[in-house]
Amino acid sequence: MTLPYPRAGLRGRLKRLALVLVLAGASGCATVGEADPRDPFEGLNRAVYAFNDGVDEIIAKPVATAYVTVVPVPVRDRVRNFFGNIADLLIGANNLLQGKLGDAGNDWARFVFNTTFGLFGIHDVATEMGFEKHNEDFGQTFGRWGVGNGPYIVLPFLGPSTLRDTVGTVLDIRVDPVGNHNETRERNALVALRLTSQRADLLDAGKLLEEAALDKYLFTRDAYLQRRRSLIYDGSPPRERIPESRLEPPEVSPRAPAARQASVSGNYAPRVPANYAQVMAALERARK
Repeated sequence: MTLPYPRAGLRGRLKRLALVLVLAGASGCATVGEADPRDPFEGLNRAVYAFNDGVDEIIAKPVATAYVTVVPVPVRDRVRNFFGNIADLLIGANNLLQGKLGDAGNDWARFVFNTTFGLFGIHDVATEMGFEKHNEDFGQTFGRWGVGNGPYIVLPFLGPSTLRDTVGTVLDIRVDPVGNHNETRERNALVALRLTSQRADLLDAGKLLEEAALDKYLFTRDAYLQRRRSLIYDGSPPRERIPESRLEPPEVSPRAPAARQASVSGNYAPRVPANYAQVMAALERARK
């Protein structure tokens, strides 16, 4: 399989990535606009975000694009189903830890039916039988147990997270059946195929995000935090309590910049584009 751009172009992209990393690292500890208390490490997070974006542009996105171009849709669907079937094992375990016994039974029934009648999961017969697909992980489990988000963190290669979700991610990786497969070559091939499939499913959402006239870092952060809160409460999060110190903000001059007024009042101006709903819908489709 050939790369979608010439070798010289790849060298140029690598040089641009190196320049981005130097500039981002130089400004990593700088204050970026109005501070958001959810994101105390915004300068460093932006540097890591720039690094991840460069890696994605040079490696992950071209590979995923080639995968979509070369591999027929029915085959891609079966690859997605196969890895989704393996994930149902841990999804069921997390539902059990969260006290949702019915959902845990549903998840493990999905695994049994898809592994047997679905030929090791390549066919999702469980959904056709009425067994709903869920989305759970250890980060969500900790959230259900009452553990707070902690600061927002952008992880190298892995992307948006929080302190709580980072601990959850470590556990997710530690018990991942694919990552714990004994045969090294097969394990590496499976992990690479799963990552490629997941990135391919996000191509449409990425295009919509690129077209949005906004700060991609802020949009990604706010969308991630909002979506994680929704997942923890299964789509029905309770109303957030506003601290008393934020109920009666100090007087602010009407001539003060809007961003400054938002900061003083304890609220943050919406940073969502007109196509926010489209981006989030594409993300949801990709994760199902």
